[in-house]
Amino acid sequence: MGAGAAPALQWLQEWAAVSVLRARRTLLQAAVLLCVLVLLLWVAIFLYGSFYYSYMPTVSFATPVHYVYRTDCDSLDATLCSFPFANVSLLKNGREKVMIYGQPYRISLELELPESQSNQQLGMFLVQLSCYTRGGQVIASVSRSAMLHYRSSLLETLATLFFSPLLLSGMAEQKQLLEVELYSDYRENSYVPTVGALLEIQTRRIQIYSAQLRIHAHFTGIRYLLYNFPVTSAVIGVASNFAFLSVIVLFSYLQFIWGGLWPRDQIRVQVSMGDQVRLQQRREEVRRRMRAPSAQTQVTHAAGGADAGAGPSGLTGSEPARTKDELDAVREEALETIGSLSGHPDLQQHYSELESSSEDPAVLLEVPETLDSSVSEEEPEEQGPPAPEITLRQRHGACNSS
Repeated sequence: MGAGAAPALQWLQEWAAVSVLRARRTLLQAAVLLCVLVLLLWVAIFLYGSFYYSYMPTVSFATPVHYVYRTDCDSLDATLCSFPFANVSLLKNGREKVMIYGQPYRISLELELPESQSNQQLGMFLVQLSCYTRGGQVIASVSRSAMLHYRSSLLETLATLFFSPLLLSGMAEQKQLLEVELYSDYRENSYVPTVGALLEIQTRRIQIYSAQLRIHAHFTGIRYLLYNFPVTSAVIGVASNFAFLSVIVLFSYLQFIWGGLWPRDQIRVQVSMGDQVRLQQRREEVRRRMRAPSAQTQVTHAAGGADAGAGPSGLTGSEPARTKDELDAVREEALETIGSLSGHPDLQQHYSELESSSEDPAVLLEVPETLDSSVSEEEPEEQGPPAPEITLRQRHGACNSS
């Protein structure tokens, strides 16, 4: 019982150890994957925020307008001695431009006017705006007329009675907010950017509580979508950045693990079918020519040496010379065949090395496996029988008789 339980207990321990190792590895891989995903998400949000901040211009810009005027006149009839005017800067923090090139803007002036007797008798008046660039050069100017809304005496009396509790408590005032549109489609010039504006109200009897110059951008295209649909645009932008970064990380991982999706193979020379057949025929022809002289020589010596004078000197006479000439001819044909094949630089270098190092012309027609995979795969090289060896045996009797 104890002997049978020991292997089972050992197997259980091994299984538990392997399971713990697998669980630890899985947990580590999940933690790394989670960290990578969180990092990619953070980078995607940062990229979208940077794009939004750099691409979206100032949506709305408002600055208070403080009018100045002269009071050193001697005329008692005029309330003011000059037209109220103000100089407004169109730079945020004195450095950044409010308006960018190509974006249309709506420029308007908001006047908070009391419903006083002087303002009611004022009638129409002109508001003039002059935009200038650095150096004080005026690049745009416009004038617009305005007046308070008419209210009859009866309507004023009824409104005063109805709103008397609010008027007495100070929660309401008898005033009007007058908005004068100066530009409906103002576009910035990239060569002469606007840095400030001069505002002038051409009347001396106006009474003003406060005034503000407002610049509002009219968005079109992508800016319109980013401004009017901020949540949808943010989700699409962050998701696109996240997908793009994920693809880059995945390709980097595959490059690191596998050495690339498409590993670089060894250099291969593609030889056409006609060249393959011709190369194979040349190989067989060279082998036959190499075997023929060897076999003829062996048969001649096996005959028993009919000619007694053909001793060792006959073996080194005309027959070896004829074989050498044939070998040279075969070498020349092999080189001509090589010249008609593909002109790949690696192939030419390979054959030049063989020509200088080998004396066997049949070796020149051997295409290396790294250069001609198609030939080696489709037409396996036939291994012919080895050439018969030339056996030279000296006839002692012939030598002695000589």
